[in-house]
Amino acid sequence: MKPFLLRVLRLAQKEFLALLRDKKSRMVLIVPPLVQLIVFSYAATFDLNHISYAVWNEDPGLYSRQLLARFSGSPNFRLTGEIRSEKEVRSLIDNRKVLLVLHIRSTFSRDLLAGQPGRVEALLDGRQSNTAMILMGYVQTIVSDYNDDFVARNGLSPPIAPLEIRAWYNPNLKSRWFIVPGIVGLLTLVVSLLVTALSVAREREDGTFDQLLVTPLRPVDIILGKILPGFVIGFLESTAIVLVAVFLFHVPLRGSLFALYLGIFLFTLSGLGVGLMISSIVSTQQQGLLGAFLFLVPSIILSGFATPIANMPDLIQDLTLVNPLRYFLVILREVFLQGATARILIPEYGGLALIGGTSLLLAGHFFRKRIG
Repeated sequence: MKPFLLRVLRLAQKEFLALLRDKKSRMVLIVPPLVQLIVFSYAATFDLNHISYAVWNEDPGLYSRQLLARFSGSPNFRLTGEIRSEKEVRSLIDNRKVLLVLHIRSTFSRDLLAGQPGRVEALLDGRQSNTAMILMGYVQTIVSDYNDDFVARNGLSPPIAPLEIRAWYNPNLKSRWFIVPGIVGLLTLVVSLLVTALSVAREREDGTFDQLLVTPLRPVDIILGKILPGFVIGFLESTAIVLVAVFLFHVPLRGSLFALYLGIFLFTLSGLGVGLMISSIVSTQQQGLLGAFLFLVPSIILSGFATPIANMPDLIQDLTLVNPLRYFLVILREVFLQGATARILIPEYGGLALIGGTSLLLAGHFFRKRIG
């Protein structure tokens, strides 16, 4: 074996032993990512279940009861009671007892029999704007289905320009299919960033950094020896999280494993490069941890994980181009849901490779500067 490779492997072995012997390090690297994946995947969802609603029905006719039966028969809605006045509406919404009040006017059935649109009001709690918008879509879907059935059952003319909606790649619009692949990227970044952000700082605190400097190891040997354990740990963590996403949360993995793991390789390289750059600048593990989170939080916000990048100001959109998580989320969602191949994702691979290479070069520069 070549001396260069032997030196790198020996240093990587030392890093593995330092991580695995420390009980706190083992806990940080293994338990929190899996716990966070499960917690986030169940808690961070845009789907609404058990929607509390009340009914204000001023029409005793058959058609209003048929419409309300569609809401009570839906597994997403939970009827809390019936009310008789606008005063009760205000009380229920003000006190957050319901998210929705369905108000059916007294002429609802009569208007439908006369061939006129029946009046239905959906009174929503607008303080939770995102929830209100999603809930409005649920209500519109149920009412639209009722209208279509009523038109077909009574032999009426359908609308001249009906709207038909089909969602590609996620036909049931399950938000978990959108969120869980993003969590794979988020937790992979956390692990790869922390492994290297604390490595050199730990050497300085333990007093072993000076011992490294008097060995035959060159700066490039030290850098490669530091990132090799991160690669192994990052790949194992990513694989475990992908398995949980597919087999526990049933997110479809439609693309090729080669396209997925090429993205994981380049993304892990970027995360390790940024982490090592942070570690080469700071002096203590506490500073390294703070630097990692200072990078991590903006990365998540500017990645498109929760809000579309296209909705951000132009200056912020340009800033996201240096964020590795931005590119990796595109890779994950297109491989999982769209079934993308590596050829389609070449621009994202190029962005990750550029960020990874640049961050490693800067880490080497700062490292040589510190030891010089």
